[in-house]
Amino acid sequence: MKNGKMPRTSFREYTEILEQYGDLVTVDEEVDWNLEMGAMIRCAYEKPTPAPLFTNIKDSKSGFRVLGAPVGLCPNNEHPFLRIALSLSLGLPPESGILELVEAWSHLPEVTPIPPKEVASAPCKENKCLGDEVDLMSLPVPYLHVGDGGRYINTYGILIVQSPDGSWVNWSITRVMLHDKRTMAGVIVPSQHIGKIYEQWKALGQSMPFALCLGVDPGIAMIAGYPLPDGANEADLLGGWYGQPLEVVRCETHHLLVPASSEIVIEGVVSLEETVPEGPMGEYAGYTWVGHLKDIPCFHVQAMTYRNDPIMPVVAAGTPPEENHTNWGVAIAASIQHELRRHQLPVQSCFIPFESAVHWLVVTVDPSASYAESQALAQKIGEVVFACRGGSYIPKVIVVNNDIDPSCIDQVVWALATRSHPDKVIQFPNTQVLPLVAYLDQKEKKQASTTKVVYNCLSSDEWPRGYAPLQASFSGYPEEMQQRVHDLFEKLCKKEVQ
Repeated sequence: MKNGKMPRTSFREYTEILEQYGDLVTVDEEVDWNLEMGAMIRCAYEKPTPAPLFTNIKDSKSGFRVLGAPVGLCPNNEHPFLRIALSLSLGLPPESGILELVEAWSHLPEVTPIPPKEVASAPCKENKCLGDEVDLMSLPVPYLHVGDGGRYINTYGILIVQSPDGSWVNWSITRVMLHDKRTMAGVIVPSQHIGKIYEQWKALGQSMPFALCLGVDPGIAMIAGYPLPDGANEADLLGGWYGQPLEVVRCETHHLLVPASSEIVIEGVVSLEETVPEGPMGEYAGYTWVGHLKDIPCFHVQAMTYRNDPIMPVVAAGTPPEENHTNWGVAIAASIQHELRRHQLPVQSCFIPFESAVHWLVVTVDPSASYAESQALAQKIGEVVFACRGGSYIPKVIVVNNDIDPSCIDQVVWALATRSHPDKVIQFPNTQVLPLVAYLDQKEKKQASTTKVVYNCLSSDEWPRGYAPLQASFSGYPEEMQQRVHDLFEKLCKKEVQ
């Protein structure tokens, strides 16, 4: 262990660790890729259950397996965030609270980058298919939701692209739909990093090389969801996080370097002119916009390499919580927390409640810290949040005193209902936003701009000092009395069971 962090693992080792913790269930019975696998993964999120490992998928290449819900919540109440803690490689106990995980991950931008190390051979090269040998339709790619536009091969792998001058290598998670044996439809959003790099290749009139890596070290998937600034290389920062370089290996058909422990690597080029239809897909907000599709760039596949008996990760996006809310939500909250503290604001914690489907950010502040007045503080928090990259994903910010636990949705709802004065809601019109936010109209989606808000739930400046209300709750009683009550109820409940 280095710097208090666990040694990193491959995706395969991560799967084995989940089994050791009793958080994996192997499904050896044949499962249909057509909706059935998606239904089982959605059930695993919503109950929740251990992560399902499918070993026998109908009509699929022998030996290929699928791990569903790779970073969903664990059904064990003692450590519900086990998969997040293991994925972040933090070295924290599996029962760590979610705010501890956000706090640790918020320090990622402070590490000294360590570039990856290229190796000559790697597990992902155990099997190779080139040109016409590639048949993506033989892989266990699921048709996930009723109403989806097709089968989605990438829901939790990373897409790797590089700027033409080689200075910027971007690792990101973006959905990719199968089109046929050797072509895919990959979503490229202009405001995101993959879109900015794509425009650089377009300006040169050259197709953009890509690599899609399925089944990567879980830390790689976590950092791929982190809203880093333009030009930042995820591989370098994760190397700094681990304290040693990531091992990477060169692709078969172009210069891109991919994680050496990847389970499956699909490589090729993205066309500048050719498009294919994509969508809809059940998304992180919890909706499938049936019938909504668009033409997007065509990804031409030139090669595929893979480990023996590879394991693909599959996320069935939708109502919370799933990986868009655990991975993405934790990363966005962590990045914004770092930014607010960089601006020396009295922020104690940030959290995106999973139930909000990444539409709410809750910011807690220390009321004892000196600041002009509560409305000015809430205004400044909004300005910082909506100006940073992480804030582009968030349309609504709730600012509360630190007597509220932002990871407890009951407390957040109570604070929002009883402390937010309608006249003190702060609006930020014409602000950049991710077009996938659920309630946007078509004009807002096209412009990637909307009105965002900050709900000021801080103590009113008009309350007389010394007369601010106390919470009328169990936590307000003396600690000794709380313990006595707990002990008494425990004794009574045991007696009742007998």
